[in-house]
Amino acid sequence: MPLLNTLATPYADALLQVGESRKQSDALADEAKALLSAWSSSQDLQDAMRSPVLSVEGKKKALDSLFSESISPAMLNLLKLLADRQRIGMLDAVLERFLELYRELRGITLAYVTSATALSEQQQDKLTEKVKTVAGTTAVDIDLSVDPDLIGGFVVRLGSQVIDASLRGQVRQLGLSLARA
Repeated sequence: MPLLNTLATPYADALLQVGESRKQSDALADEAKALLSAWSSSQDLQDAMRSPVLSVEGKKKALDSLFSESISPAMLNLLKLLADRQRIGMLDAVLERFLELYRELRGITLAYVTSATALSEQQQDKLTEKVKTVAGTTAVDIDLSVDPDLIGGFVVRLGSQVIDASLRGQVRQLGLSLARA
């Protein structure tokens, strides 16, 4: 991933600079999250953009028709630039790097939360407040995922810190305690 990060950083940094100069960074971050979601959920889109059969102009037209109504000109220009430079296949890396730089600039902590079931809005709000307290920050960006193997509860990852409040984790701890006894 370091090579991909090295390739993605200049594009991500340029997008952040454009966003800051136009005071659109927050909107661009929201667009980046939505685009990442669309990109990761559509294998057809990824395949088309990575296809050597589709010309650069064809890719740019496809991007224009797919996204011109839903994203800002700055984000659309990034997509077209990546297509021009034969780098559209690394769109996810560029957007993830952009979000890293954006969070760093804004002092936002990223927390990965995995729960056994989908969390309600109220549960997400409570969890966000708890994570802010644990992280010692006023801004937290939460990446939610569901893993039924947890049986119940959730696991929070803040950098290298892991808070395992899952039933699976408690059963594992109990097993370790019994093994020591």
